[in-house]
Amino acid sequence: MVQKYQSPMRVYKHPFELVMAAYEKRFPACPLIPVFLGSEILQEYRSEDESIHIVERSCKLNVDAPRLIKKIAGVEFIFFIQKNTLNWKERTLRIEACNETFASRVFVHETCSYFVHPENEEWTCFEQSASLDVKSFFGIEGTVEKIAMKQYTANIKRGKEVIEHYLTELITQGITYIPRWAPCSPKNWKDGLVTTRRGVSLSEFGAPAQHANKLEAENTERYVGQLTPMQESCLRQLRQWLQETHKGKVPKDEHILRFLRARDFNLDKAREMLCQSLTWRKQHAVDDILQTWRPPAVLEEYYAGGWHYHDKDGRPLYILRLGQMDTKGLLKALGEEALLRHVLSLNEEGQKRCEESTRRFFRPIWTWTCLVDLEGLNMRHLWRPGVKTLLRLIEVVEANYPETLGKLLIIRAPRVFPVLWTLVSPFINENTRKKFLIFGNNSGPVPSALLDYLDKDIIPDFLGGECVCSVPEGGLVPKSHYQREVPETPDHLRLWTDSIYHSACVSRGAPHEVVIQILECKSVITWDFDILQGDLHFSIFHSKQTPETPHSNTGQTPISNHATNMQVIHKNWILGVDYSQVESPLVCREGESIQGSHVTRWPGFYILQWKMCSTSSCTGNNIVGVDDVLASLHGSCHRCKLMYYYEVLTSKDFRGSMTSLESCSGFSQLSGITSSSGLSHSSSVLSR
Repeated sequence: MVQKYQSPMRVYKHPFELVMAAYEKRFPACPLIPVFLGSEILQEYRSEDESIHIVERSCKLNVDAPRLIKKIAGVEFIFFIQKNTLNWKERTLRIEACNETFASRVFVHETCSYFVHPENEEWTCFEQSASLDVKSFFGIEGTVEKIAMKQYTANIKRGKEVIEHYLTELITQGITYIPRWAPCSPKNWKDGLVTTRRGVSLSEFGAPAQHANKLEAENTERYVGQLTPMQESCLRQLRQWLQETHKGKVPKDEHILRFLRARDFNLDKAREMLCQSLTWRKQHAVDDILQTWRPPAVLEEYYAGGWHYHDKDGRPLYILRLGQMDTKGLLKALGEEALLRHVLSLNEEGQKRCEESTRRFFRPIWTWTCLVDLEGLNMRHLWRPGVKTLLRLIEVVEANYPETLGKLLIIRAPRVFPVLWTLVSPFINENTRKKFLIFGNNSGPVPSALLDYLDKDIIPDFLGGECVCSVPEGGLVPKSHYQREVPETPDHLRLWTDSIYHSACVSRGAPHEVVIQILECKSVITWDFDILQGDLHFSIFHSKQTPETPHSNTGQTPISNHATNMQVIHKNWILGVDYSQVESPLVCREGESIQGSHVTRWPGFYILQWKMCSTSSCTGNNIVGVDDVLASLHGSCHRCKLMYYYEVLTSKDFRGSMTSLESCSGFSQLSGITSSSGLSHSSSVLSR
């Protein structure tokens, strides 16, 4: 495999002719570069007007490698052939070098260029690229490749320091200006040295300070931080590749670097990840989300999260009061699509705030800090559809916003937190998990360790601090806000092709039914639904024959995503002959939330049925009250509406999932009554 290196553009704030004088001081030997032992001129050419000067040298370098490798190779030194083409007229120097020693086994090719800065002719730019191809080296090709690239990149920074050293030496000697080449007075550059008073400012020779913010190398250091030469090379190569191939707007260096860091600067893997993300952003119009997304009123009132100043390192601080948030209510009121849009807008806002912090604090800040308060977290948050949505959110954020989290401070973590962490942590990138800091619930109102990351004067009031925090307190989302129908979203803007919750309408004589094909017995069907209007019967049936419907389904993918009823049991089927009832009917009142599970006894087709209640079946006794009569009349005049979710799990997965067993939400109107007998045949958990 060929290893490549590409440097960013370096800038010397000195004229080209002066930089060339400093460069020539490196020859024939340079004590400042220990591995460079000396050089010998092989050929030299000057044009008649002396505008072109070509020199070919043989350079001797020490082999900076372990003694064993030196012994295997049988050499102590290696020789490079270097060809320099200096064009005084164009003010350019091109350097090409390749190894002469072991050229048939290892081939190194380097190209360097000095040229005038495109925006300031009194400054000089430098660029460098190299490739290393280890073809065959006594069976230790990988080791040689690593040693060679390590040594090469270590000498890159040293080379820049050497030029700076000799420039300082020239200026100390009073040499601050060298006339440019002119066709009327050809001369050797040494004859043109001009001595001026010592300590002269180069700004007197036309180096305006206003160009400083356009220097690529300086900008890179200011906005993305210190990078090793190889990391700079990866950034340069990936950006150049995007400029040549990407049809849309090329992302900023800070954005590109996030993907390089996420893939440990593996160029191919980072390129693949970034390209997938750029395609995703274009498909779903994510670039414009801050201008187009407006949070619904329910989200603004009940989503307990918001931005709050900065941490001690200048990172933007986001506070999330997860324990006070009705995750189930928000999901049922807004749907996954709206929640994901909101999470994406927060990430986009976070990147924007990082850029503002970078300008404000004059240092690169590309991550933010998240403070998660878990006071109030309990088993109601371990609700399977909610956890499943959370995992999908994590997946999208990890793929498209890598390396944006600086620290995640989890405070007031209750006893139930380890259960949630066990479910979620396997889906979080290892590098991200290392940024999590968890504080228990026994540290008082403000954990003292938190003060290591946040200034005392910005500690929120709800944590015992004195700073008034504008983050909403969350709370119960009224069921009146729950979605009556699934909102329509244009296909080109949908971030998910399906939704966890689905809506249905049930009218008298036309039940809503969902068919699930089970291939293995002891599979577990789990469900969660809300009755938004009317009273319903919920039943489960089993059939060995395929229901006659185009919507038959296997596994756990929902077959319905609309607000109309669907009937799959054939009208000619006879109960007890063509199909059987495996769970007793459950009466579900308007406003109730129902969760449960059923362990299948046989393979075949299982049918979940929601059917309108009759007056007698709803009352359940011979005494009919006024409320029951009114409920019956109300149900007879209107269609019933519900939202439902279901999933199929293996018996093993069901046992290992706390969210399957603890599916009741404390925010719903449930009595907590269960009729479960573990995983025995025909068992269920029906909570009301």
